[in-house]
Amino acid sequence: MSDKTYRTEHDSMGELQVPADALYGAQTQRAVENFPISGQPMPAAFIRALARVKQACATANEKLGLLDADRAGAIKKIALQIAEGQYADQFPIDIYQTGSGTSTNMNANEVIARLAGRDSGLDIHPNDHVNMSQSSNDVIPTTIHVSACLEINRKLRPALQHLANTIEIRAEELKNVIKTGRTHLMDAMPVSMGQELSAWQNQIEQALNRIDASLPRLYALAQGGTAVGTGINAHPQFGKQVALELASETTLPFTSMDNYFSGLATQDSAVEMSGQLKTLAVGLMKISNDLRWMNSGPLAGLSEIALPALQPGSSIMPGKINPVIPEAVAMVCAQVIGNDAAITLGGQSGNFQLNVMLPLIAHNLLQSIELLSNGARLLADRAIDGFSVNHENINQALAKNPILVTALNRVIGYEKGAAIAKKAYAENRPVMEVALEMTELSEAELRRLLDPAKLAQGGLD
Repeated sequence: MSDKTYRTEHDSMGELQVPADALYGAQTQRAVENFPISGQPMPAAFIRALARVKQACATANEKLGLLDADRAGAIKKIALQIAEGQYADQFPIDIYQTGSGTSTNMNANEVIARLAGRDSGLDIHPNDHVNMSQSSNDVIPTTIHVSACLEINRKLRPALQHLANTIEIRAEELKNVIKTGRTHLMDAMPVSMGQELSAWQNQIEQALNRIDASLPRLYALAQGGTAVGTGINAHPQFGKQVALELASETTLPFTSMDNYFSGLATQDSAVEMSGQLKTLAVGLMKISNDLRWMNSGPLAGLSEIALPALQPGSSIMPGKINPVIPEAVAMVCAQVIGNDAAITLGGQSGNFQLNVMLPLIAHNLLQSIELLSNGARLLADRAIDGFSVNHENINQALAKNPILVTALNRVIGYEKGAAIAKKAYAENRPVMEVALEMTELSEAELRRLLDPAKLAQGGLD
């Protein structure tokens, strides 16, 4: 290695060659060399949140009289720059690293110390000053919670509200479009398209409610527990002060955990939130598949709607258009469900006083939030908002639907109704025609009883 390209750094294990232009030090370099696994660094949202935690810790240490104002100010200045997205290339450590995330914590400590020292001219040490009153064992769990809360509030909740609002608008527009309902993918009693979409809207609103119900446990932070939950080397008020600083900076209601031992040893709150994201993914998968079925065709499928034509659908079949947005969202949902399985396993890896799959949990939770946020907006804007209705196909299928005869059960009985339905289906004729032949009911009475719009309302006259 050339002296022009590398510089010599040292840590408690000895000397090490580090790229000359790197802002990090020996511990980061060791991790880079030790974990050449996926090539994926920790998520940018996690690094930004980690910097916010470091900023809050510096402020807390200063207010508690543990860190002088000059050093605290220098640390906070650089931490804020990192929180705003600067120096992102200085955080290269792989997701699959030490299970506590110690490498990423030290990466932040080293970068902040180098930059803060350079700017201020002060001696600022990664451990003694930037990491004062902290351990990776409480910093990383805290950052998981902070990053997830920030991304949920800034991205996911607005995206889901937008999706719910978009569905609500379309449901109102289509409330008078009556179509054949389907159970078991087979013809069933009529519903309005507005009613069908209202189920989607309710799924999204309930998902939002579930997420909101779980957020309070993510707002509770482990900072202050230090190494094993006892708070060794930290001021008794440090954790509460950090939570206050983070709440002030982010306007989110962060609090200090009642039990630091739980905060370090478990990731139950992250597992819980991941479960809510999985439930949301299940809902979005259902909506996406409904859209794909309704759009199927245009000749050999249901062809009830036409999704916006966004791109050619085939490299060999000219003119083919595919439901690309629902397909993409379905893949998002599959990934989120997979992420939840890994987070579930990760949550089980709290061995005595520390969970040792923290980087994996952080990555998967943030990826799920990101994917669902983007997927929800795409589904709203490029699928649901713009689909058109094929009224002719809907009306033709509705007129021939033999299950309409269900409305006659209370007048002619189930057995007679079944006979009419079978005959109508076998002869490909409207139920109205067959019922006129097989019952003594007048055409006017049959039209009243078999009116699809009234049937979609569900009640008896």
